[in-house]
Amino acid sequence: MTDPGSILPPDGGGVEALNAHACPACGARAEWNPSKQKLVCPFCGTESPYALDRTTGLVRELDLVTALRELPADERGWQTARRSVQCRSCRAVMVFDPDRVGQNCEFCGSPALVAYDEIKSPIRPQGVLPFRIDAARVREDIRRWWKGRWFAPGRLSRSALVDAVHSVYIPYWTFDARVHCPWDAEAGHYYYVQVPGRDAQGRTVVRQERRTRWEAASGVIDHAFDDDAVPGTQGLPLDLLRQVEPFPTQEVVPYDTAFLAGHVVEHYKVVLLDAAARSQEQMHARLEQLCARQVPGDTYRNLRIHPVYSGRTFKHVLVPVWLLTYAYGSRVFQVLVNGYTGRMAGRHPYSVWKIVLLVLLVLAAVALVVAVSN
Repeated sequence: MTDPGSILPPDGGGVEALNAHACPACGARAEWNPSKQKLVCPFCGTESPYALDRTTGLVRELDLVTALRELPADERGWQTARRSVQCRSCRAVMVFDPDRVGQNCEFCGSPALVAYDEIKSPIRPQGVLPFRIDAARVREDIRRWWKGRWFAPGRLSRSALVDAVHSVYIPYWTFDARVHCPWDAEAGHYYYVQVPGRDAQGRTVVRQERRTRWEAASGVIDHAFDDDAVPGTQGLPLDLLRQVEPFPTQEVVPYDTAFLAGHVVEHYKVVLLDAAARSQEQMHARLEQLCARQVPGDTYRNLRIHPVYSGRTFKHVLVPVWLLTYAYGSRVFQVLVNGYTGRMAGRHPYSVWKIVLLVLLVLAAVALVVAVSN
């Protein structure tokens, strides 16, 4: 019997509806096919006569300062009825097709989905990076990845766990800015002096000792940041997500619900204001690296940068990820695959027997070396 508190009621109570794109042949819901780059009916295989006007559909970047004050209503919402669900376990917010109401969380597998009431309409994505890697390739890549993990249990690569792989669109914020950045520091120049001393036998010797001469230094860096990326997700581990980056956000196409057909969408939980702050921290760290390279000499200290930002803009985009969440014993593991480039990262359980075998082999090798040396 289903727990009424674990899933949404059948009247919808919180599932976000996306535009349906009907198959022209049988009327079923067409889905975006990554390998064909077209809408394809999963039932009869008909390719829908849908085409994106790329000549007039350039992705527009919005002025960040204006957006932070007040984003106009026509830049909000999904262009459909606004309904969504949140996982009580991992707190991710998902946008489902209407016929997927009763499913578990796509990120952690929990059945505890509840209606998610937004305080205000979400900022609509300006762009989508469509899936290009299909499910068949992802399954084979994950099996190969498991086989390459020697300490993973052998039955992982032979299991049918990969059948549970599914596709999700992850929210990202990208930021552009021009920066004029004066800097100042103390530049260190190495030099060497002869220092008398004594060796282990008490004899007088002369050693070279390195010293540093410090001089004031300054300069200016002019730099343009393009698509500095900040994940808006809360459903995926950021360390794994960083391993499958980058997502080529310069290749996004204008937002259209056709690309979302058949895939789950995660609603951003990192809001624009917080994302902008994180982006500035990332830019600041990058500027420190660039300025450090300009400091003359052999080393430096007390580097201070004074960046002045201008022309700041942002985009909200959706990027594709194939996700496998699987349980092994009492633990849950995840494998992520970049749905555009195929880069993969994940976690896996460890075989106790393989670890014990390795320890025994090491001990045997040590014992053999000791025996030979004696």
